[in-house]
Amino acid sequence: MRLKTLRLLAGFLPGLLAGNALAGAQQYEPLADSVQAALHATIADRAAPEPQFPSLQEKIDWLTEMSRRMASRMPDRQARLEFLKTVYYEAKRAGLDPQMVLGLIQVESGFHKYAVSSSGARGYMQVMPFWVRLIGTSESNLFHLRTNLRFGCTILRHYLDIEHGDLYRALGRYNGSLGQPEYPNMVRAAWERQWSWGVRTIGPG
Repeated sequence: MRLKTLRLLAGFLPGLLAGNALAGAQQYEPLADSVQAALHATIADRAAPEPQFPSLQEKIDWLTEMSRRMASRMPDRQARLEFLKTVYYEAKRAGLDPQMVLGLIQVESGFHKYAVSSSGARGYMQVMPFWVRLIGTSESNLFHLRTNLRFGCTILRHYLDIEHGDLYRALGRYNGSLGQPEYPNMVRAAWERQWSWGVRTIGPG
């Protein structure tokens, strides 16, 4: 029984760790009470995540194309569509480009739901647990699809606001590597090469 368990873990752990070489390690920074309250309110809003597209046709086209691109990474079609709808909803809700968020997830976790980095960051968007203590609740589970994406998108939006809209620097903050080009460039490359829906650039590099 013990040998069987070890074999199962041996097969499971690479999936947890894959794609995490540059996984996020957001740095703890004290937040003003007003900022903490605002972020908590943003996280706590639990409106139904049905994404609103410009048109029904664009919704069909976007989900069909992104689902096709994700098929090898997430074979279950229903799970894939739920994931993509949630990405679109949470990204738009935070004022982010959904394709950029897909690029970030590719770099952060390789689309592994239960990924854990060496620094302890968790889930698709590799959110650090200290964020739960700052702005979440005891019920916040960073391995839950929607919770992880809600935290990740809200945190990136927070960094964007700090950096006055400079996505290049905001991504550096998100990854804990501000001022180093590797991470923003990797996100940009994944965004433009794998997930573009109209290519955009994000800054120097």
